[in-house]
Amino acid sequence: MLRIALKSLKARQVSLLGAFLALALGVAMTAVMLLGLASALGAPRGEDLVPLVAALGTAGGVSAFVSAFVVASTYSYAVAQRRRELGLLRLAGATRAQVRRTVLVEAMLLAGVASATGCLLGRLGAPALVRWLSEVDMAPPGFTLAPAAWPLPAAFGTGLLVALAGVAVAARRAGRVGPLDALRAADLDTGVLTAGRLLTGLGLLLTAAALAGTALATDPADLLHRKTWTTQPMWLISAAGLLSPLLAPPLVRLLGRAPARLLPARFTGYAGRLVPANAAAALRRTGAVAAPVLVAVALTGSLAGALDTVGAARSAETRARTAADLVVVPSPGPAGPAGPVDPTGPLLAALRAVPGVAALSPTGPATLALVEPDGVTVRSEARVAADPAGLAALSRLPLLAGSPTDLDDNSLVLPAEWGHTTVGEAVPVVRADGSRTTLRVAAVLRDGLADNGLYVTAANAPGARVDRVDVRLSPTARTAPTAPTTRTDADATATHTDADAATIATATATTAISRTAADVRTAVLPYGATVFTRDEWLAASSPDGRTAWLRILLVLGLALVYTGIALANTLLMATADRRRELAMLRLAGATRAQVVRLVTAEAVLVTAVGAVLGCVVATVQLGLMHAALAVLHVPAPLAVPWRAVGAVTVGALLLAAVCAVPAAAWALRHRPVTAAAR
Repeated sequence: MLRIALKSLKARQVSLLGAFLALALGVAMTAVMLLGLASALGAPRGEDLVPLVAALGTAGGVSAFVSAFVVASTYSYAVAQRRRELGLLRLAGATRAQVRRTVLVEAMLLAGVASATGCLLGRLGAPALVRWLSEVDMAPPGFTLAPAAWPLPAAFGTGLLVALAGVAVAARRAGRVGPLDALRAADLDTGVLTAGRLLTGLGLLLTAAALAGTALATDPADLLHRKTWTTQPMWLISAAGLLSPLLAPPLVRLLGRAPARLLPARFTGYAGRLVPANAAAALRRTGAVAAPVLVAVALTGSLAGALDTVGAARSAETRARTAADLVVVPSPGPAGPAGPVDPTGPLLAALRAVPGVAALSPTGPATLALVEPDGVTVRSEARVAADPAGLAALSRLPLLAGSPTDLDDNSLVLPAEWGHTTVGEAVPVVRADGSRTTLRVAAVLRDGLADNGLYVTAANAPGARVDRVDVRLSPTARTAPTAPTTRTDADATATHTDADAATIATATATTAISRTAADVRTAVLPYGATVFTRDEWLAASSPDGRTAWLRILLVLGLALVYTGIALANTLLMATADRRRELAMLRLAGATRAQVVRLVTAEAVLVTAVGAVLGCVVATVQLGLMHAALAVLHVPAPLAVPWRAVGAVTVGALLLAAVCAVPAAAWALRHRPVTAAAR
């Protein structure tokens, strides 16, 4: 069997080249991420590299999943291509077990060389990743590739495991090939959707549904965490890949009708019937080509959409919870140091003296630790409220129970996620200076995305200093008298519409607030504070999207490049194996140009099927996130990454067309009679 495996590898170099490249590039991608992760973990202590470690760990996990998914699909198709060859082995007397061992030995030999090649490529590409991380400020200046012994062996072992897992099912299927399969002349795929594949796909789908349903019922906020919306799509992608023989045929028929309806008959003709028929008949080829497109579109839509959804919801929630007309931010510098959280401070006294100021709410950051029942202390960021009444008036806190006006030196306000949901319940805490005390619950907040942290008074936050003062203006200060205007034309007697009246009222209120803001700026000038209107502060305090998008780019960048190469590789491998089929089309009267157009149209159609499945996965994932936001009573604006998904889809379609043309031309290089006789 070993001798046969070696000879088979030598004889089928072209068809096995696709599996080799898929695995080698997958190992290279994993090696690059592991080398970067090892460098971050080995950096000198004192540097805050936790976000970088988390991003690289996530990118490594996504890379391993993408490579495993694509390699499994590629290996499965490579084994399916050898149906006649395996049937000949059975005719020659090989047992099913011997056929399975032959396929496994070939896979392990190929995987060993491919994994070694991937490790070499990863080692060469890792310095470029490290330099890029420093250039975009995701890593500190001077961050370099650190020597580590474990990343390359780990990547090599991952490659072997991925190859073994990808070929295990295919080898079992190869063992079921009967001797008479060597005599088959038709290329119609039968038995693709086996009972095991169907049950596994449905099981993954039910698992994803169970996880999402449990999270919605118990902890909806978990669906909005990065680790969840990064891993959740993997369940759906795997289920869609396994169920593709069930999902692809109706999509092929649906998408195959579009050209016939949109284009005149002379542009479609027989191709309008042959293209979807070919794609539906060769389901393994269709699944292998659609797999990288499914992964690329699904991950792009899910990750980019999740980032936009969370960011938009966070901004909407912050806006809904801010009732201030102005926000004053004290300067922490020597020109105007922020004072302690004290309602009688000089800055607050100057603000109260401004005409039109109705209420103030000074707050500041602090660190507090809650003591769990088992004695473990959990640190958390908190806000210190100098005036609980002002906090209740100027912050629309999402209350579940109690009232923030009851906050005093012996109590605290906390979100429901801490598990203390009964007003008056005693909560042991550890202050920032290490002192311990027990505070009662004054109010419980609903979980959300914005600043739903703990609230305490200054007595329980030693050293806390004011970093924000919310200011509410009196009703009279929000209304500015307008000067009368004189009209001499016939329109002078016309009345304003409701829209005009609303526009004028908004402009008047904005003008009034701007005038009062100028007075406030004058009052706080000696203290070096900055005054923002509500809209200005919301815009300035919105989270920096650049860092989040760089993390998404780190996770998706190499994965998208890899899936693009895998798509091109699979198309070339699949088209090269269709020499006899294409020769029969030539003998039936089709010209070379018609056959090339047929192969190209089929490649585009199958790529579109993969894109549609990816969009379905992304839609389900974003739907789950919106359901979680609805349960949390958080404003959930629709944020669909049309540009990102559209760019990936169009790129995949163009790549499929560009690769299919030369591959079909190469497959047609021989005379039709010669190719058909092989």
